[in-house]
Amino acid sequence: MNRKLSHFFDSMWYGKRPIALLFIPLSWLFFLIINVRKFLYNNGWKASARVAAPVIIVGNITVGGTGKTPLVIWLAQLLEKAGYRPGIISRGYGGIASSWPQQAREDSDSRVVGDEAKILARRAGCPVAVGPNRANSAQALIERHGCDVIVSDDGLQHYAIQRDIEIAIVDGERRYGNGYLLPAGPLREPVERLKEVDIVVCNGLASGDEFPLRVEGKVAINVLDQTITKPLEDFNEQHVHAVAGLGNPSRFFSHLKKFGVLFEPHIYPDHYEYTQNDITFSDDKLVMMTEKDAVKCTEIANDNCWYVPIRAQMTEKFGLTVLSLLQKSTWIKNY
Repeated sequence: MNRKLSHFFDSMWYGKRPIALLFIPLSWLFFLIINVRKFLYNNGWKASARVAAPVIIVGNITVGGTGKTPLVIWLAQLLEKAGYRPGIISRGYGGIASSWPQQAREDSDSRVVGDEAKILARRAGCPVAVGPNRANSAQALIERHGCDVIVSDDGLQHYAIQRDIEIAIVDGERRYGNGYLLPAGPLREPVERLKEVDIVVCNGLASGDEFPLRVEGKVAINVLDQTITKPLEDFNEQHVHAVAGLGNPSRFFSHLKKFGVLFEPHIYPDHYEYTQNDITFSDDKLVMMTEKDAVKCTEIANDNCWYVPIRAQMTEKFGLTVLSLLQKSTWIKNY
């Protein structure tokens, strides 16, 4: 999606512009399609694969970023500490590999495996496989690496793989936008879908039974030389260019504001493929970006480019709830 089109839909979905009403008939059609599709999976008319390990889905019901990837990394580390051998699967969005599944590694080309997969491989400390068929990716991790639990980065609507635990993340700032299904609104599924999942996590101010997700990012890392780091507070009152190609770039900008960074925002579509011109400016100001942007800019960045890695912070109760659900899962009981 190009920048103008991305901005149009974002402002319509979250700015509650009346033009959204023109798309309502298409949203009705979308509602029919997703319900028929779900019915076919639930009743065995379309195949849903069961892999040889329990599967934890981390997804959302809206388009765009809600913090899935940091939470997936946190979960993988939790599971490893609990004695499991976790593996992560992802769609590999934007990847151009000639065959699937692909194992993502720290030195993988983000153009091949996708930007999020490379971050997962760099940070999670466990095997990562990507591909459009998540069941095949999961089975590859089980057979090649002995993984005994699979965490799926996104895939709440990917009913072609059976799951034992569903975790849905809600954006605490934007929630459900105008409340309409695609394309009139940002919803992939109706809000009522949240009643079916096992856990709801809120990235922001949680309410009711939602578990809060807090993010931490106190350090900036040089894109070209990752051994060079600086506390983010060192950039207080410094003027920079802030580059973000995310589903919700305002979250990154708000984070910079908390540390007093003065910035000129440069917004690009989610999963944007950068060119050197996109991150080169006529002045000598530093360029600050997200880790998701940085993995795509290592070959075109210069030494004034920095990124801010984000880490999820979850409560002890959340971790205990996940481990308890895992122990009670159908797969654990049967095998």
